[in-house]
Amino acid sequence: MTVSRINLQMDTLDLVQLHCPPTDVITAQCAYDFLDDMVEKGRIARYGVSVETCEQALLAMQRDHVASIQIIMNVFRRKPLEETLPRAIETGTAIIVRVPLASGLLSGKYTEDTTFAPIDHRTYNRHGESFDVGETFAGVPFDVGVEATQTFSALAREYVPQASPAQVALRWILDQEGVSTVISGGRNTTQVKSNNQAANLAPLPAQLHEALEDLYNEHIHQYVHDRW
Repeated sequence: MTVSRINLQMDTLDLVQLHCPPTDVITAQCAYDFLDDMVEKGRIARYGVSVETCEQALLAMQRDHVASIQIIMNVFRRKPLEETLPRAIETGTAIIVRVPLASGLLSGKYTEDTTFAPIDHRTYNRHGESFDVGETFAGVPFDVGVEATQTFSALAREYVPQASPAQVALRWILDQEGVSTVISGGRNTTQVKSNNQAANLAPLPAQLHEALEDLYNEHIHQYVHDRW
């Protein structure tokens, strides 16, 4: 933490998040004692927890001083809508959404023949070989995700023809009450600007939200819902 402050040339870091710690760390009093001490000493202003599961999010939000939860949520990972977001609203906890496009699946650009570089996690972690598989394609099997995304893209074009599927996927997240911000990422300036335009879209039509929920329940739920 001291190195981070030096590198950033800041006396006080605005927000420090524990990065996907195991559950026993999330529930450990000593972890929060340490973080509270860092706040008291002025080294950090706030702290939060990045989690893999909704259960971990709910455990972290039991702590009074947890300012933020970073969690995977997207059209193909809807479980946070059930308890995590409502609880965040109750506690005033910021929700930072990561993997919003399911590792690019929801861009609508992939086919079953799409390949990735050997050093890309979409190759080497496709089945969770190196870390939690939920971080890669949001845990959705690639072939299942590609097929479901074809339907998603068609729905996006039907209801929001002026936007790309990726923009619609990001707008879906922004439509969820309790979301504070989204880590959308981007490989280049053009992609970043395109992703940012999602914030300028009007909220998605209720019919589209309903259709996307049906898509999830029919094609995705069985693979991810009870796991994370």
